[in-house]
Amino acid sequence: MVFLKAEIASGALSGTMPGEGRLAVDLGVSPKTAAAALRQLENEGFLSSQGRRQGRIISPPEGAGSRHMKVAILLYEPSDAMLPYLIHLHHALQVAGHAVSNANKSLVELKMNLRGVKRLVERTEADAWVVVAGSQEILEWFSERPAPAFALFGRRTSVPIASVGPATSVGQIEATRQLIALGHRRIVRICRSERRSPRPGKTERSFLKVLSEHGILTGNFNLPDWDESPTGFHKLLDSLFDFTPPTALIVSEASFTLAAQQFLGARGLRVPGDVSIVCGEPHPHFAWCNPSVAHVTWNSGLIVRRIVRWATDISRGRENLGQTLIPSKFVTGGTIGAAPAE
Repeated sequence: MVFLKAEIASGALSGTMPGEGRLAVDLGVSPKTAAAALRQLENEGFLSSQGRRQGRIISPPEGAGSRHMKVAILLYEPSDAMLPYLIHLHHALQVAGHAVSNANKSLVELKMNLRGVKRLVERTEADAWVVVAGSQEILEWFSERPAPAFALFGRRTSVPIASVGPATSVGQIEATRQLIALGHRRIVRICRSERRSPRPGKTERSFLKVLSEHGILTGNFNLPDWDESPTGFHKLLDSLFDFTPPTALIVSEASFTLAAQQFLGARGLRVPGDVSIVCGEPHPHFAWCNPSVAHVTWNSGLIVRRIVRWATDISRGRENLGQTLIPSKFVTGGTIGAAPAE
């Protein structure tokens, strides 16, 4: 019966309720169980009787219903579609009664260009949007539109938009302090341009602050600019390791972490003997790594639940602009060790 209530509330069931025989077959229960569920739904006001041998009209109590929505997800990059928590989000929104799809282009493919985003949104039929890792400019535009939007990660904290994301600065601070305690002084954080400009994000500012608190001079070396392409990434690593190489890398994404490990191996540099590596996010592939990858992690299930709760609220006509931070923590792995002797 709980399932039937949810289907009625979401709008998936409307009009006339199937009879007990059809319902028993559809749900895989006995006709007696189906008949009892229909009587209970009628007693609670979810169904209205039309008389003997007539189908019951579906009529959820006032305030119990929510409209069926088309939710579009604007990914940061195409590969995000395969992330487990985004797959989970698709399923959870569908279970809640909504139609979910990924926009046919990602922010990276649109080069984070607001004009391109506007054209994409205009061409996409959607009642609501989930934007993954949007820039402040893009999130501000979404917040001003009549269609509701939700920010997953991105530069969201100063924008009046519903959002959720991990408090990554907590885990990053813990990782940085642990590296310093192991004797590292030349620590570099590699992250996307929207995390560096027009000014460093909160996580990046926290990283630089911890270095300064331990008497380490900070500058472009610690938070370098680079051309965001595979070629640009390897050019950055080449430049870092040509003269005064870092002894530790904090890399924002799993794909960058794997590429950095491959680069170091090709140079004959050992991890963690010569260079320690920390990844700024969790990834299922890490479970297959030996030694284990040191990384920052959080509970992605809380992120999914927050977005589904937002979708439920707006589908019922309730505004929800809450901004939620998910706790993060540093997981020490086999990719960090003592700084090499000078």
